[in-house]
Amino acid sequence: MQRYFLDDTQISADDVIMTGDEAKHIARVMRMNEGDEVVCCNRSGACFRVQLTVVSPEQVQGTVVEQEHRSSEMPVHVTVACGLPKADKLELVIQKGTELGASAFLPFEAERSIVKLDQKKARKKQERWEKIAQEAAEQSQRSLVPLIGNVASFSELISAFDSFEQVIVAYEEEARNDEKSRLAETLNQASCGDRVLIIAGPEGGFSDREIELLTGAGAVSCALGPRILRAETAPLYALSAISYHFELSR
Repeated sequence: MQRYFLDDTQISADDVIMTGDEAKHIARVMRMNEGDEVVCCNRSGACFRVQLTVVSPEQVQGTVVEQEHRSSEMPVHVTVACGLPKADKLELVIQKGTELGASAFLPFEAERSIVKLDQKKARKKQERWEKIAQEAAEQSQRSLVPLIGNVASFSELISAFDSFEQVIVAYEEEARNDEKSRLAETLNQASCGDRVLIIAGPEGGFSDREIELLTGAGAVSCALGPRILRAETAPLYALSAISYHFELSR
């Protein structure tokens, strides 16, 4: 069933009103009619099955039939921090990471990040990233749209550590050193409801100085398997491992 994320002001206990892009999508793209049903979610993660009563490209109205009680959200809240990669690789991470259950994304400037964003470019990029996250959340039947943080400096990234119970940094040198156990050990220490931060570097990885700063601030340096992963692959591997640990192996 098609899913839409709406502002709380658009959903009441009994009725839903959609305008703008949502109304156009329902009327022109999906070609829905009165009597068809969709799922509408508010910003708090409450989702409702809604029967459409008025359909036009300008406005869609509907009646709440029932609230959904099934949740597809990850049992832990995972934030993915990515060193700014080249081209559209971060868009891929946000799209696929949303499908895999990430709660938030935090892009940051690393020493080896080639991409440099000024304030205007960063704002435009963030708008696109937020749109990608919402579309991926709708497609994957999420209850919440992941948050996209402002592009952070490296020091701002480290300052955020206090907000998390577990902080993991994916470091390719650990794979070269045949490290195999730290990711599993760290996940075993986490509990449902915990906030987990996964940090992945840009192309070229982290410098020795950055790793020293990250681990000195409390991050656990882990290998993600025995192979060296691309910048856009590492966070998706980590999310898959976390999903398996908390959603499939218990």
